[in-house]
Formats: sequence, structure tokens, C-alpha cells
Amino acid sequence: MPSEDAGGSLVAISDLHVGYAENRALVEALRPSSPRDWLIVAGDVGDTAADVEWALALLAERFDTVVWAPGNHELWTPQGDPVTLRGVARYEHLVRRCRELGVLTPEDPYPVWRGPGGPVLVAPLFLLYDYSWRPEGFDTREAALAEAYRTGIVCTDEFLLHPDPYPSRHEWSAARVAETARRLAERDPALPTVLVNHWPLVREPTRVLRYPIFAQWCGTEATADWHRRFDAAAVVYGHLHIPRTTWHDGVRFEEVSVGYPREWRRRGVPPGRVRQILPAPDGVPPTAW
Repeated sequence: MPSEDAGGSLVAISDLHVGYAENRALVEALRPSSPRDWLIVAGDVGDTAADVEWALALLAERFDTVVWAPGNHELWTPQGDPVTLRGVARYEHLVRRCRELGVLTPEDPYPVWRGPGGPVLVAPLFLLYDYSWRPEGFDTREAALAEAYRTGIVCTDEFLLHPDPYPSRHEWSAARVAETARRLAERDPALPTVLVNHWPLVREPTRVLRYPIFAQWCGTEATADWHRRFDAAAVVYGHLHIPRTTWHDGVRFEEVSVGYPREWRRRGVPPGRVRQILPAPDGVPPTAW
């Protein structure tokens, strides 16, 4: 159970991709600064169920509380994975394994961080995407997807992330958005939130993508106002592999991904470090997007 003692920090990381030996070593070296630290893991832990379980089990042993939101890679059904479940069944399998490990998921009651910077409700979300972040000039989902295939910029989800029993990923996303909005609307209104989702909640972070057409696999217009609507003190996400701090409507957004070794080797900072969410770090100016 989460500790409600004061102290420690609420920290976050995502896109661990532990199928890479270098990234696996980063996770093996990851430790809390305080025994009261909570760790948010915002998806893409690994591609196979075994990799996800290995990493979350290790982190759950070290951190006071681990809060996980799934990414697209956890939901893949890759060849060679002994766990052949697809879609909702695969997600539910991972939720069951997380509960056995003591890791909190989007299906559990949202915990309250009562340490420095709190109290806040920490809400792990699972919302997927609906192809609504389309390039200019493409008015339909079908047209934007066809253009992606024509240019060769196609997310692997199209082949490995199955929506069963939903007819499509965007219909699964719509169901997740509706249910999650209902739950958030029923929260204690006196508590601000830390919203955690693998995919960004607003489209602005995708404007810097090398291939803008890829944005259609990165989120949904349905969440564009959630940081205001649900009183977010901070929003945590990953997926883009562009770690940075930005602000939108005065709310701090933290992209906390590690990314692939070929990406983090090019950066001028040591890889595999957690990002402090609460208490809010000093020296982060509120700059507009």
C-alpha cells in the first residue's frame, strides 16, 4: 500500500524499452533518493510481457510506490512472446500482474501523494489515440492514414497493437476516454491532480516531430482541455522520445522518456534519470508553447 508519510519526492520516467541491453542496465541502476519516493512509469517499459514484469517488479522493490500507465509497446503482441493475448485481454493481463507486484494501474483507485508538494491525486490514464491529430489538408482519418502509408511513415501499432474486441484502435480509445473522464469527474474536487498518460494530452508537443504525420498515433483532440478541466498541477507523458519541460495554460508538462540507445547517446545529459514532479523543482520558468 502507498505510504502516506511526509517526505520523499514524486518522480517519473517512461519509455524504458528494456529489450535493449543498454536500457536494461539503466533500469538495474535506477534507485530512489529517499525511501519515501514514489515512481511514475509512463509506459513503454518493454515489448514483451516478461520484460514489463521484470522491470516493474525490480522498481516496485526499490520505490515506496510505483504507478504505471501503459504505452503502446506493452500492448503489442509480438511474435515470440509466450503471452499471445491481444487487445483488452493483454491489457487486463498486465493489470493483474501489476497488482500481484503491488504496482498501481489505471484500473485502481487513484492514490493521493501526501509528500512535499501535496496533497495531489495521482491519476494514471490509459487513453490511446484516435487519429484526430491529422496533417493540415487531411479531413478524414482514412485520408491521413493513407498518406502515412504512401510516405512510409507508419507506426508499428498498425501491425502489432490489436484492439480486440473493439473493431478499431480509435473506438477503443473513445471508450477509454469516456470512462476515464467519468472517473476524473467523480474525484474529490478539493485535490489537484497529476495526470499521467503515455501519449501527450495536447497536440502542441508533436509540432516538433521530424515527421509530423506521425502525430496521428500520438493522442486525441478529446483531451485538449483536460489539464484545465481536471485541475492538473502537472501532466506527465512520454511516447515522443523528446524529453523536456514545457508549459501550457500555466500547467507544467513533463515528457520523461528515456528512449532508444541511439537517441539518448546523442544527448548531453546522463541517460536513465528520473524527472522530479513534486515538489515542483526550482528554476523551471513558465514559458508558453
